[in-house]
Amino acid sequence: MKMQYAEIFRPGRKLKLAIAGVVLEGFLTGLNFLVLLRLLNLIFDGGIDFGDVLQSVVYLAVIYVLRLVLYAVAYTGSQTGGAEVTRRIRISIGDKLKKIPLGIFTENRTGFYINAATSETADYEQILTHKLADIIKFAALIMMLALYACTLHPGVGAVIFLTLILLIPAMLFSIRQVNQYGKAKNLAREENVSAITEYLTGSQTLRSYALAGTKNVSLTEAMRKYSEISFQYEKAVLPIGFAYVFLVYIGIAASLLLMANALQAQRITAAELIILMMMLLFMAKVEMSLYISLVAYRNLLISRKKIEGIFEEKEELKSEKHLNAKTYDIEFQDVDFSYVEGEKVLDGVSCTIRENQLTAIVGDSGSGKSTIFNLISKYYEPEHGTIRIGGKDIRDISTEEVLRCISMVDQEVFLFNDTVLSNIRYAREDASDEQVIQACKQANCHDFISQLENGYDTVIGENGNRLSGGERQRLSIARAILRNSPIILLDEVTASLDIENELLVKRAIQNLLKTKRTVILIAHTMSIVENADSILVVDHGKIAECGTHVQLLQQNGKYAQMCRASQVLQG
Repeated sequence: MKMQYAEIFRPGRKLKLAIAGVVLEGFLTGLNFLVLLRLLNLIFDGGIDFGDVLQSVVYLAVIYVLRLVLYAVAYTGSQTGGAEVTRRIRISIGDKLKKIPLGIFTENRTGFYINAATSETADYEQILTHKLADIIKFAALIMMLALYACTLHPGVGAVIFLTLILLIPAMLFSIRQVNQYGKAKNLAREENVSAITEYLTGSQTLRSYALAGTKNVSLTEAMRKYSEISFQYEKAVLPIGFAYVFLVYIGIAASLLLMANALQAQRITAAELIILMMMLLFMAKVEMSLYISLVAYRNLLISRKKIEGIFEEKEELKSEKHLNAKTYDIEFQDVDFSYVEGEKVLDGVSCTIRENQLTAIVGDSGSGKSTIFNLISKYYEPEHGTIRIGGKDIRDISTEEVLRCISMVDQEVFLFNDTVLSNIRYAREDASDEQVIQACKQANCHDFISQLENGYDTVIGENGNRLSGGERQRLSIARAILRNSPIILLDEVTASLDIENELLVKRAIQNLLKTKRTVILIAHTMSIVENADSILVVDHGKIAECGTHVQLLQQNGKYAQMCRASQVLQG
């Protein structure tokens, strides 16, 4: 898996050329010292004239222009080249998320995935667009100037090399701190993102229960924790950097003593002493920049590890097998399933859901009804047992292939911040406008859509927040009608609706049921359930009863108790 995704992170040709350009720009920076040394020698020799000064200015101007051109071309190239890599990363993350089984996907925090796709990827882009080129440039520039310093004064050159060698232990100590605090910082950032996402998603519910302040305390605590670990990170790394810079300036002081002795012994000229001093001060700044870039580079590699963590997660089954079912009966045979190991949600479930019939599933909350839907849709895999559609075991068939024959209408409808037309057409991208409108008419939503500001071209807001619950639910049913799948799963579609909207949704469902399909309905409202061809009663993860409404009433078991309880509530 690592080898498969290694290519995604690899810099392209454009980025490599840009890095080479940045390094060359660094070499040109060093040439300034050669020009200045020539000028100083002429000054101290007393043979300088205006022509010499003009010539030196021209040299410096040419170097400046070349650096400016290289800077513009190389840094632009590094930005676009780095962006190309991160574009591949983001697209690959999006593609990977489609392949992660829902069971694994939901085990991790939302912040883990959001953070990896946004902040971690942006941080890794910093490596490509800034840090990598700067590290190579600074290291090459220091080496070049150190070698040049050796030609003027070997002792000073040796001191410069020594300060460069001292960077190794400084980085070893820094890497230890980065590994400890950098990982903790990234984890705190994930928790921060999760807390913000949860707070914003549930803000309406929190306010309705006057819990916004309580949850805000949790959100503030997550932010405080992130700020605290960020402070600890800087507190741990900065002293090492200061210690390294201190040693660099000790090296400069030692070099000044060496140069003073050399000047007295006439082993170097005054011009060479001045240039060496300028070079030492310049390199002190460059070495500090190199240290900072190396620490940042190591920290940003943690971001790459986080991204790789997504790529290394288990993928859903890849199978070329097609369902190609001739019938759409659904059969469960001795199916066990647990979300948490040792806590069975389904225990030895065996049942058959007939084709072209309406099968209702009822039971107490937490009895396993929605889990049956999740297993039919292959969002999860059963721990034991077999699930068949049209007599074919779906274990060896990909989730995408199974979902091709399923339409789902959930209690919690998800709509995109797009037009009504686009939201319905997601069910079948090749559908014409007329087909979308016909589906909406069958779903009892054409009238309210026509009254919207721009009709079917009205943008309905994030998750359809400009529509009522009943309107959103009917759009979801319109999707199912347009998709025209042989299997339809309806999960509590009338829950939380007022009487008027419940009636409209029920009529939409009736239109959905007019064509012969395998329809499975989860509902608490017994008036919807009693007209089903078959009713499955789920109790503590088992199929407790099975039959028609009349048959189950005659059995006087769990279903009969639920009906009596429903009548009491309605009465």
